[in-house]
Amino acid sequence: MLTRELNELLTQTGPGTPMGELFRRYWLPALLAEELPEDDCAPVRVKLLSERLIAFRDSHGRYGLMDEFCAHRGASLWFGRNEHGGLRCAYHGWKYDVTGQCVEVPSEPDNGSFCGNVKLRAYPLVKVGDILWAFMGEPQHQPSLPEFEFVHVPSEQTYTSKRWQESNWLQALEGGIDSSHVSWLHAGALKSDPLFKGAKGNQYNMSDFKPFFEVVDAPGGLFVGARRNAEEGHYYWRITPWVMPAFTVVPPRGDHPVHGHFWVPIDDENCWVYTFDYHPVRALTPEERQAMMDGFGVHSENMPGTYRPVQNKENDYLMDRATQRSGENFSGVRGIAIQDASLQESMGPIVDRTKERLVPADSGIIKARQKLRRAVVALRDQGTPPPGIEPEHQRVRSAAVVLPKDEAFIESCRDAVSVRPGVRQSSI
Repeated sequence: MLTRELNELLTQTGPGTPMGELFRRYWLPALLAEELPEDDCAPVRVKLLSERLIAFRDSHGRYGLMDEFCAHRGASLWFGRNEHGGLRCAYHGWKYDVTGQCVEVPSEPDNGSFCGNVKLRAYPLVKVGDILWAFMGEPQHQPSLPEFEFVHVPSEQTYTSKRWQESNWLQALEGGIDSSHVSWLHAGALKSDPLFKGAKGNQYNMSDFKPFFEVVDAPGGLFVGARRNAEEGHYYWRITPWVMPAFTVVPPRGDHPVHGHFWVPIDDENCWVYTFDYHPVRALTPEERQAMMDGFGVHSENMPGTYRPVQNKENDYLMDRATQRSGENFSGVRGIAIQDASLQESMGPIVDRTKERLVPADSGIIKARQKLRRAVVALRDQGTPPPGIEPEHQRVRSAAVVLPKDEAFIESCRDAVSVRPGVRQSSI
């Protein structure tokens, strides 16, 4: 368990908080590129790390992310007109470019001189893959652009969605590095979900409910190895990389695409879950892409025009007790993403970790918390840049392999957990 003070240290990410300062050292997913689909399209409200922002795409295709509120009277720029290279406030016509610089105040005769002294807080916003990434830290700390494999494969090989989760980012992340729940919570999906079924690894998951965990430190985070019994003299290993602060890759199954998540704080009680599927060496099939769009695999079916899941806490996630009793679906909740969300949200907005009782199967969670704490304290007290920023830290893959019992997983799988362009993922 954690002390109250340490729980607050790891979960609070607003301006001026130690964990908030750590998040502000990374490029973070801010929007899907589809949310700003064309020049001069409607602006979009964005809330990240407890900051209320507005994103827009100007007449020249440039992206902007800045304070949501006009410097004049504080009106929301969401109501603004996106025109002629800037966003114009609907209240009195003050206009801002993508850097947050005020470029026109119609009421002032000495317009240029006045505008030069008016600038909204703004952050870089860039498109890499199908995500728009924001850097919310000090300019001198801006790192290289993201190097995660899923944003650099050809567009036909990848698909990304997002959903709103009503919980703190940390309990969502912890679910992403916890492989022990798969044999229980997701048991039905292993047999029926089109993006999971048919893989031999499913048999190992369902025949050994007591995985042994081995956690290995990595330059950018951790490799969490979950070991289950396989054929005589062998173990089945599922290896989940975590790259600080909030990136996880789920071990693959058969030739199904690789998938994973970013867990991005909206504020201390909500987070965005960016979910990706990609295949390193082939295009996604039309059937795979449609299944993802329909909410199968690790994706969700969202309310039209929003990123809130159709199944949510207001409707008890459309839980079906009949399918739960029949054994068709262990939890009674449809879909892997919502099965996870339902239980993580059930803990409350910020789980009270002073009351928990952890066991050896939670070793990945324990070590992730320890690494986060060390990084936050080192940044706060010594200004030490945190892990996970360097491009080489991000070039990792998940893997699912069968190894002889006398082989250490990390020594045998160094190639398997490294990005190798043109090489298929290691999967069972």
